[in-house]
Amino acid sequence: MRIAIAAPLRTIVGGAETYLRALMPALLARGHQVALLYEQDAGDPTMHVDTGLDIPRWQTRGESALPAGLIRWRPDVVYAQGLTFPDVEDALLDAYPAALFVHAHRGTCISGSKTHAFPEMRECERTLGPGCLAYYFTRRCGGLNPVTTLSLYTRERGHRRRMSRYRALFVASRHMEHELVHNGVPGKHIHRNPIPPYGAVPISRPPEERPPTDTILYVGRLVRSKGCHHLIEAMPRVRAALGRPLRLVVAGTGPMEEELKAQARRTNADIEFLSWVDARTRQALMEAADLLVLPTLMPETFGMVGVEAGCAGLPTVAYSMGGVAEWLEPGVSGEFAHADPPTSSSLAEAMVRALRDPVHHLRLRNGAWEMARTITSDTHVGRLERVLERISQPSEVRAAPKRKFVRLDVVQDYIPSLLEFRAK
Repeated sequence: MRIAIAAPLRTIVGGAETYLRALMPALLARGHQVALLYEQDAGDPTMHVDTGLDIPRWQTRGESALPAGLIRWRPDVVYAQGLTFPDVEDALLDAYPAALFVHAHRGTCISGSKTHAFPEMRECERTLGPGCLAYYFTRRCGGLNPVTTLSLYTRERGHRRRMSRYRALFVASRHMEHELVHNGVPGKHIHRNPIPPYGAVPISRPPEERPPTDTILYVGRLVRSKGCHHLIEAMPRVRAALGRPLRLVVAGTGPMEEELKAQARRTNADIEFLSWVDARTRQALMEAADLLVLPTLMPETFGMVGVEAGCAGLPTVAYSMGGVAEWLEPGVSGEFAHADPPTSSSLAEAMVRALRDPVHHLRLRNGAWEMARTITSDTHVGRLERVLERISQPSEVRAAPKRKFVRLDVVQDYIPSLLEFRAK
């Protein structure tokens, strides 16, 4: 197949780009031809998703006319990663059969966080609609600028409408599958395909019994939604319950770093801040720790760091929401903390359950390792290419709807939410 990857960024800045950096060589190795269409390039050639690959590439700057090189290349199928230019996305959907990987809460939330921040931070289960405009301010879902709010709302409604034009949608978790169905996407078009932990390889043998290292690990951005402040607050409770000293290693940076360091000093906890670490260092930290804690206060679409930890035989504690449930089975590969709402006390209780009994802890280590071995690159790429092959066939291609007038599906999309808003 001739597969055109359509991505918002050429430069690696997060998980979606890291995914493409590993995926494209895997597709080439299977005999497919691959090209890259991207919107933005930060300019560092060492951080490009296509570094070292001899593939066609084109940049689009938002024009509705597609690059001439792409048209001459004649892709069989487009694999989109969440474009930001609607005219480009519409042009691709008009011209080629396409699939979309939904990496974030695209088309389901104004702010993209699926979280209320007031009176406390907790998961939002609403369907995107006009009623969200009222909740956005009263529940502090995002900023307070009404112009920005309406702009974001319009953008996300546009994302949702364009989803119906894709031949297939890929998600990494049951959580995201439920989110899309909840927002009106037909389930038959959704394909669940967990992303493998590129850059991390499961250790060769099951974890063996060893003395505890009494080390807890946090890996992630230091922002409020990631919940590291909950973890720091939980540490004294866990230390008291277990009756032994504990050390917390924080690998990450962000705007809350100084605030978290001050919190650590107040709690008199043994906490080391390492800033960002590379993949090799992160793997070594995971092999040396007793527990990974993923205290995110917003629903993760998948939570790749937990699968990476499983490769090292490291179990995870996380709040029971979002896509984390795709790989974290309580009592098997980690432990869940109650999340309605998420609190540092429930997080501490889950950490104690994971660490108190050495036999149970070893069972969790083995369960995390077994879980990581099931999420492989071969499985992911195999599922992907089978769906792309099917939708690229002429019998699967439907005529794109004309957009000269107001579309009936757009009107129908607003009716349930409008009725709900009026009822309130």
